[in-house]
Amino acid sequence: MKRHLLLILSVAFTLLSFAQKNRTEQNVRDAMKRATTFMMDNVSRQGGFLWNYLPDFSRTWGELEAYPTSVWVQSPGTPAIGNILLDAYHATGDEYYYQMAEKVANILVFGQLDCGGWNYLFDLAGESSLKKWYATIGKNAWGCGEFNHYYGNATFDDSVTSDAANFIMRMYMEKLDPRYKPSLDKAVGFILESQFSIGGWPQRYPLMYDYPGKNGEPDYTSCITLNDDVIDDNIEFLLRCYHVLGDARAYDALIRAMNCVRILQQGYPTAGWADQYTLDMKPASAREFEPAAITTSGTVNCIRNLLQYYQMTGDSKFLAGIPDALDFLQSIALGQADIAKAGKKVGEGQVLCPRFLVPGTHTPLYIHRKGTHVNNGSYYFDQNLENVIGHYASVVVVNIGKLRKEYETIKSTPVEEIKKKSSFMNPRDNKLPAYYSGDLSKVDKQRAEELLASLNSAGYWPAPLTYISNPYIGEGKNDDPAPTSYRETLYGKYNTAIYQPEEPVVGISCKAYIKNMFDLISFLKGN
Repeated sequence: MKRHLLLILSVAFTLLSFAQKNRTEQNVRDAMKRATTFMMDNVSRQGGFLWNYLPDFSRTWGELEAYPTSVWVQSPGTPAIGNILLDAYHATGDEYYYQMAEKVANILVFGQLDCGGWNYLFDLAGESSLKKWYATIGKNAWGCGEFNHYYGNATFDDSVTSDAANFIMRMYMEKLDPRYKPSLDKAVGFILESQFSIGGWPQRYPLMYDYPGKNGEPDYTSCITLNDDVIDDNIEFLLRCYHVLGDARAYDALIRAMNCVRILQQGYPTAGWADQYTLDMKPASAREFEPAAITTSGTVNCIRNLLQYYQMTGDSKFLAGIPDALDFLQSIALGQADIAKAGKKVGEGQVLCPRFLVPGTHTPLYIHRKGTHVNNGSYYFDQNLENVIGHYASVVVVNIGKLRKEYETIKSTPVEEIKKKSSFMNPRDNKLPAYYSGDLSKVDKQRAEELLASLNSAGYWPAPLTYISNPYIGEGKNDDPAPTSYRETLYGKYNTAIYQPEEPVVGISCKAYIKNMFDLISFLKGN
């Protein structure tokens, strides 16, 4: 009798646990739907998004303050929202998410330029409204040179065009909906057309030369650009064109792009890379705080790229320049006095290096500025590590020990094994990833319940807006006092660039929505 009772209790406990699990999963699905409904019905403009919003929508931001009619393409803007919607569709099978992703895709098609790419933002009120934004908010955002001038062309900076193109490709491949094929074809054509013969890409295209720097430097947007993952993003997109779309044109473009990185490496004693180059392959300057220099962070990225290209092709030429690049990084390691001055912690196998160096020398270029706005402000460089700017690092921690180990491990692997494992040479799966917003990881019930509890009655997760900006009130004067202490250069009332407030402002954040939604998706997929 006792055995029967224990069996009944065990079955009852199992059924209760199963019911509780089902209830939690249903609550998660309900919360995801409620949060998405709020974002689509209350936050989006015809499917378009910005980054951050005050709860009453009286002020809104992308990377800078935006008009109510602005649509931000730059991440975590509109394409990123589209991707989390498709992720939710894959996790739940609920057609609602696909229908909302269609709205996002449709507005991105609307904002696609005739050339086939995208700008950082577009305006639903039309070109005149966009030009007004550039002439006021954009022009007066000191330190944000990419927004100071209206070009009218598309950008590869900050993954703008590649993010939009990848999402349009994803929408097309989801159901082979012919509505998205023309937009996808335009995007593919744009990336192929804009590639230089050497294999790299400019920051912006079609090429423009009409906005020189403050000191008369040529317009940098037509330079060969490695900065901000321009070449990395385009290679990733072209790999999908080659494997998923079966576009044979992508193969030559990929090989030229990989070779471009190898060719652009500089010689001894600065055997690294610059962020951008003139067409005769010399380091070029870009924004005011980006000199024509060898860059440490860019060099680390290029080393990793070359390791990846070798694993893709098995061609040893991609390994040839890495030892010199590693030796270069080791040779510019700063001593203990400078490490202390920079206030950085350097662990085992790591070195601290200047971010920028004069090409052909080990002379560092540390970044400073004076002034409070675009008209009285300027950046300058010297070898003084004190009073450097805070929004762009002057020094970089490099885990050179890890880099050397990765290089030695890959180099010692038999080339036949490298080629056999190469998905580039032996494509095995011609499908796009099921999830784009992160890597699925274990999210426990406690985290899921925290998210359920923190979703407010309006239907969004209140989030600290760690960056805000001054509203545009006009332009400052050239002869306004120009402080030289970095701290004193912040918060100038005529400067429309974002800054970190003393107390975080709580509002609606697209980034928080995406992160919390993906955590809930991970919970569903892990249960």
